[in-house]
Amino acid sequence: MWARLAIAFTAAGTLTLTGLPALDEAHAAKPPNVKPIRCDEKFLKTKLPSTPANSGPPNSLPYEAWPNDENYTYDNPAKAYDGVLPPTDAQREAAGTDYRKWQRKFNRTKNPADKVMEIYARYNSQYNNPTGYKDFKRYLDVRYIGAHGNPPRGEAFEARMVKKYNMVGPDWWCQDVIEYTDPETGEKRYRVVDMHNRRTERKVEAKSNGRIESDQLKADRQIAKEKPKSTFRYLTGARTEDSTRAKIKQFDDDLKRDRGTDRTQAGVNERRSNAIERTQKPNVYTNYDKRFNPDPLKGGRGPIIDQALRSGKTLEEARRLQGMYNQNNGGGYFNRGPGGIDFSTLEINYVGTPVKGKGLDYSMKADYVKNPDENPGYGGDAKLQLASDAFFTWLALTPDKFWVNLNPIRPDVIMDKEFAKTDAGRILLEADLTLKHDYADAMNPDKYERGERFWRAAPRTPEGMPCLPVIRQWITPKPAKIREQDGGIYILDAPLKVNMEVPTGPDVPPGNCKLTEAQTKQAENLILTMIQPELERRVNDDTSYVDLRRVYSSRVAAEYIRRQDAVSPTDFRKIINSNDVKRWPLRGENKDWDKKTVYDSYVHSFKNGDYKFERVYDGKVWILSMGGVDFSKAPKKNITRTQFNTQHRGLDKTTRTSVQSEVTYQDSETAYFGGSTSGQQTSPEDPKPTPTPTGPDDPKPTDPPSTPAPGPSTPGGDTTPPAKDPDGDLADTGNSTPVGLIAAVAAALAVAGGGLTWWMRRRRASGS
Repeated sequence: MWARLAIAFTAAGTLTLTGLPALDEAHAAKPPNVKPIRCDEKFLKTKLPSTPANSGPPNSLPYEAWPNDENYTYDNPAKAYDGVLPPTDAQREAAGTDYRKWQRKFNRTKNPADKVMEIYARYNSQYNNPTGYKDFKRYLDVRYIGAHGNPPRGEAFEARMVKKYNMVGPDWWCQDVIEYTDPETGEKRYRVVDMHNRRTERKVEAKSNGRIESDQLKADRQIAKEKPKSTFRYLTGARTEDSTRAKIKQFDDDLKRDRGTDRTQAGVNERRSNAIERTQKPNVYTNYDKRFNPDPLKGGRGPIIDQALRSGKTLEEARRLQGMYNQNNGGGYFNRGPGGIDFSTLEINYVGTPVKGKGLDYSMKADYVKNPDENPGYGGDAKLQLASDAFFTWLALTPDKFWVNLNPIRPDVIMDKEFAKTDAGRILLEADLTLKHDYADAMNPDKYERGERFWRAAPRTPEGMPCLPVIRQWITPKPAKIREQDGGIYILDAPLKVNMEVPTGPDVPPGNCKLTEAQTKQAENLILTMIQPELERRVNDDTSYVDLRRVYSSRVAAEYIRRQDAVSPTDFRKIINSNDVKRWPLRGENKDWDKKTVYDSYVHSFKNGDYKFERVYDGKVWILSMGGVDFSKAPKKNITRTQFNTQHRGLDKTTRTSVQSEVTYQDSETAYFGGSTSGQQTSPEDPKPTPTPTGPDDPKPTDPPSTPAPGPSTPGGDTTPPAKDPDGDLADTGNSTPVGLIAAVAAALAVAGGGLTWWMRRRRASGS
């Protein structure tokens, strides 16, 4: 019965960039300029004779989730202009405010420069309005690209829901206008309902991004009072926000109470679907991001780039931007808004097999924010940059440089000088210091009951003084879940492990007390059972190690690229083992970072302790001072195809889709979004159009936009395949073929002790 949906707006030739706002107005004081149409006529181009008996979404539960991981597409030609730069004063003057003349010009010439002048004219026309945008970057994204993306995305999701739930026949009308009375002013208001069954008065709202606006719910509450037969269903195409679920549940509870029924009156059907945007015709004004691309003159695109660039740099900015985007998100184009992603959890989880000249597909994952309006995520651009920089750092430097060392008697050997120029090296050294502080903190009896038990069980000297040996600690991965298939590697889980030992050798700092061999073993076992599990939990879960986990995932991805390049030359060949990291330096607030600062902080901790506490042991009062410990190395394993398909069913499809669209895996609270370094040219200079009008109605650019010429790849590195890594512990793939995974996150050379200092007061607990 169902024909393939033939939706006119998906045809490239039928689209016109008009900048119209989305149609789903919540409540208008005047009748909206919307003409209701039968849903089957709108989306099937036919009128069916009757309404199916099973039409409409299920209405049995207040909330029903069904994560299908389905895809739908929509066209947005405006996205091809996401790389337009802010206009100069001369360009603003040349563009004027009459954007329609530039629109007509572009329709005749199809010259992208004329479209850019139209965008500048639109920007000028709103600039001095009270609500006008001054920031051109945000204007371009929100008011131009988003304004053109919202309607087709919203309609594409509506089309999918109409088909899925048989909302066809003479009873179902789309974009139906419902009149109601404003309870506060008594004025007539109008609510545009996406799908409305006029016979049963069932009203269905489709939201591709999982968010229902408060003004829409306010209007629906009033409609429910005036039209008591009305029931309401909200269809969400993404994870439904907790605030939305709570508001609709309250709406349903109120209607049940007022109507004296137990049947659902308002509810949510969550039907997660992946909206894939089609840009159509990229041009010199299309943004190509350089991250994860080995060629500095080329770039790629993908949903991760869009979301990272939209996010705020600070929490304050993120809150402001979230409000801005929410006001312009009627069709769900911006998903949950720029603050919907917790970018602090961003990690790479997939890289494809690099093929020379073909680019590289990759996918990232990050948790969703619980309440993006109050506590939005931020810092996406910096976190994505860090993941990319670390990826190239692990490729460029030879593995013998992957070490850090904090030892109070070896200030000359902290870390390799090239590694110290990178954020990856900075993060490893800072994580080493954090681990030392956490070692001391985990046994603090003033903060944790665990610490109290630990010190009472610690070995004693003949004088009764609690004593610990010098302890070396370092971080390595536990066996990680990875799967190499489908032309790439899936990084499924990469937990980290905290190790410890009593070191020996000339570089061991002297201890503050003497223990027998049996007492040393007693202390080791005590730390292993009481302190190590807590440290391991922190390394894997705490925010203080989140950057370490991020660069470690990039290390796994980079090692896969190394192994593929050893088999067949790739675009990464000139980078691998080149020891040239100039393109991936320390950035932002860390650009002047110095390894000596971290070392000095550690030495201060070692000598002076992180904290002091007082306890009575064996009738004596002791004042205790505790300092930090150390960091090190790592390998991994793979799982079989059967395990992958059983334990991670459908993840391969989710990952492939994430290169084109932000998606979620099944019913998880994690977003997957990626990109592709498609090898497109990025302009080495600002691609600013400079058209000058030759007449009032026929402006022409004085110079056509220039397309950047191809440039050479970054020189450096051997052109022969790299030899097997000297530290190369290879993981098993589940068959006889070795997969090139990480030899070591860092070969830490340090052997540093926990500075434990004791003083005995010359008095007894009795007070004598």
